[in-house]
Amino acid sequence: MASEPATGTESTSTRERWLGWIDGSLLTLVLGSVAVVVVAGLIQVSFGAFSMSIAQAWGAVFDPDVLLNPAALEAFFLGGEVPEMDERSLIVWNIRLPRVLVAVLVGMNLAVSGAIFQAVTRNELASPFILGVSSGAGLMILLTLVVFSGLTAFLPLIASVGGAVAFLIVYAIAWKGGTSPVRLVLAGVIVGTMFGSLQTAFFFFADDIGVVQSAIAWTTGSLTGTDWEQVRMALPWTIVAMTLALVSSRQLNVLLLGESTAKSLGMSVEKVRFALSGVAVLAAAASIAVAGIVGFVGLIVPHMVRNIVGSDYRKLVIGCVFAGPALLVAADVGARLALNPVQIPVGIVTGLVGGPYFLYLMRKQDSMGEL
Repeated sequence: MASEPATGTESTSTRERWLGWIDGSLLTLVLGSVAVVVVAGLIQVSFGAFSMSIAQAWGAVFDPDVLLNPAALEAFFLGGEVPEMDERSLIVWNIRLPRVLVAVLVGMNLAVSGAIFQAVTRNELASPFILGVSSGAGLMILLTLVVFSGLTAFLPLIASVGGAVAFLIVYAIAWKGGTSPVRLVLAGVIVGTMFGSLQTAFFFFADDIGVVQSAIAWTTGSLTGTDWEQVRMALPWTIVAMTLALVSSRQLNVLLLGESTAKSLGMSVEKVRFALSGVAVLAAAASIAVAGIVGFVGLIVPHMVRNIVGSDYRKLVIGCVFAGPALLVAADVGARLALNPVQIPVGIVTGLVGGPYFLYLMRKQDSMGEL
C-alpha cells in the first residue's frame, strides 16, 4: 500500500518530463499552421482547367468513395491502377491533391533541416543553402540536364546525391582535428559559391531552350507537374527524417549549450554533430529530389517558430514540422494563381516573402549570428 503514492508520483513526474514542455504558444502555432494548410490546400484544389466550386472541391477531397476505398488509397499511395470514381474526385485526388501533399512534405523537410543545421553550427544564419547542400544538388541537376541528358529519369536521385556529396565536401574542408560551427559555415559559403559559379557556367553550354527552362525550374524550386510519384518518393524519407529529428531534440538542445559544456555532459560532440547533419541532409535531399531548390524556407521558418515558441528544440522541431508546410502550401497557391494562367516557380514566391521578412528580423534584432 505504501508504494502506491510513490508510483503515482513517478507517473506524474514522467508525464511532466515528456509533456510538460507543451504550452499554449506551441499549440497555437500548430493549430494555426494546420488551418493555413487546410484553407490554402482547399483553394489549391479548387482551381484548374476543370472548374469547380470550393464546396465541390471540399466534397471531392472528403469523398467517402475514395477515403473508405482501400483499393483507391493503395493505388494513390503505393502505386497501381486507379479504380473508377466520380470525375471531380478523380481530378482532385489524382491531379491536384498530390501537389498539396508534396508542398507539405517539402516545407516540413526544409524547415526541420534548417533548424537542425542552425543547432549544429550554433548559427541562426545556417540553412541547407548556406551549407552547400542546395548548391551541390543544383550543380548535379544542371550537369545532368546539359551533359548527361539520358539520365534525366534519375534526376531526383542524382540531386539528392549531389546535395549529400556537397555537404561531405564542406565537412572535409571544415575538418581540422574536428570541426567547429564557424568553420562549417565558412566552408559552406566557399563550396556554395564555387558550385553556384559552376551552375552559371553550365547555362552557356545549353543550346536547347527547353533544357534551360527545365533547369531554371529545378534550381529555383517548382511544384508544377508534381504527382503521386513524387509523394511516394518523398514520404518514406520524410518519415525517417522527422522521426530522427524529434528523437534527437535533446541532443540539439545540448549542442546549443556550447562544445565544452556538451563534452562535460558526456556527449561525443563530433559524432553527434555529424549524425545530426546527416539527418538534416536527408531531409533537405528528400525535398530537393521532388521540388528542386526552394530557397529561404530552411532559413526563415526556424526563425519564425523560434520567435513564437522559444529555443527549446523539443518545441522548435514540432513547430517547424507544422509551420514549414503552412508557408510552402500558401506560397504555392500564390505561385499558381498570382499570374494565372502562367505558373511561376514556388521558390520565387518564397524568396519574395523570405527576403523582406529576414530584413525585418535584421532591423528588429540588435545582433544576429551565433545562437
